[in-house]
Amino acid sequence: MVNMRRFRKEEGLSQEALAERCGASTNHIAQIELGRHFASIEMIERIAGALKVEPYRLFKDESDAEGDEGRETRDFLSGLPDRVRRKLKKQLLEAIGADIDQTLQP
Repeated sequence: MVNMRRFRKEEGLSQEALAERCGASTNHIAQIELGRHFASIEMIERIAGALKVEPYRLFKDESDAEGDEGRETRDFLSGLPDRVRRKLKKQLLEAIGADIDQTLQP
């Protein structure tokens, strides 16, 4: 479960605290988190409930899919004043619309 540790840390839980919430031993939780043991469906549901996430999120690769470039762009845009961001958005939408119109012309 690739995200178990991250979600546990986000909840501020130790392995021991998570184990208590799940009715499991600390060792069992540690072994699951390290990928040395597979959790039963019931245990997956208990872990997800204790971590307040949907069970599938324990397995889904939620790494930053946009990468550094997307993060840099987002950080740059978030630092701009609202009026500038609105103007850029309007210009981008107009440019995209013009490009689509040109592409669709015979």
